[in-house]
Amino acid sequence: MTISVLIATRNRAELLRSTLDAIVRQDPGCGFEVVVADNASTDHTRAVVDAVARDTSVPVRYVLEATPGKSHALNRIIPIADGDLLVLTDDDVLPAPGWLRSYVSAFERTGADFAAGRILARWEAPQPRWLSPALHAVLAIADGGASSVSLSGAPSDPIMPIGANMAIRRHVIDRVGAMNPSLGKLHGTLRSGEDHEFALKMFAASLRGVYEPRASVEHRVPADRLRRSYFRRWFFANGGVEAVLESDHPTTSRYLLDIPGYLWRQAATDVARLAAAALTLNPARWTAAEMRFVWFASYAWTRWTGSRKRLGPQPSANARGRRERTWGPASIEKS
Repeated sequence: MTISVLIATRNRAELLRSTLDAIVRQDPGCGFEVVVADNASTDHTRAVVDAVARDTSVPVRYVLEATPGKSHALNRIIPIADGDLLVLTDDDVLPAPGWLRSYVSAFERTGADFAAGRILARWEAPQPRWLSPALHAVLAIADGGASSVSLSGAPSDPIMPIGANMAIRRHVIDRVGAMNPSLGKLHGTLRSGEDHEFALKMFAASLRGVYEPRASVEHRVPADRLRRSYFRRWFFANGGVEAVLESDHPTTSRYLLDIPGYLWRQAATDVARLAAAALTLNPARWTAAEMRFVWFASYAWTRWTGSRKRLGPQPSANARGRRERTWGPASIEKS
């Protein structure tokens, strides 16, 4: 087995340096390379990649992708990566020393097609009282616990695979296609959905997944993200993306006013939760319920205005079919 670690980056040169330093110190027990897709940075990203490449025996490649969007950057380097195993991560994480070796072990032990690792928080400021673990997904914190389990896309799965810490065999790309640029992150926005749609396509194609907690990374959480305004923007963006995904990956056959019936029931439940939070003066519960409403409002607006047609995901032919309710407000449990 050989590994290609893939990173998309933009204007985070010093964070990227720390990430690369941690990656090139890995010892997976097999050959590996690092491929960095620079999404038109205006800082010294190229110099950082070149410096790391000079100081290590691990092949580190730099590729420029000028088209804006993380999905475009990843889609640029996936075809040119040499590894049998493609490991995706971000430019603001710090992998644990045994990160890659744990992925190799998981694939050899289970024969899985893809794997998701554990993502822990690296807090750069104290957590506010209103922030509960129920909202950690906004910060790309995906801690499914300490036990390795199979992933099937069911609500009981401990986490959903995301690009900050995910590994796939190369044939997965041949089966489900690459990342969807119409759903991906763009500079200056909080839109994110390419990871989720990619995971849905893997589940719909009956590919086998595993959660491997030993393949862990720490994800930087800067202070400027610990604001309610940031969370409101994220939930508004995510609600619109989920409304798009509902068209091609339906979660139900029962709709009321073009919105799944279970979401209406969830909204009613949130009214009760808001009232309870107000009576008990619980800021964490109040915030969780508030964010559900923001998400629902964006979801409904996108469904009703037809703006989902402008985003239009294009899943592969094998990827259509009903999905489990594994995302959106239903994933924000009462805290």
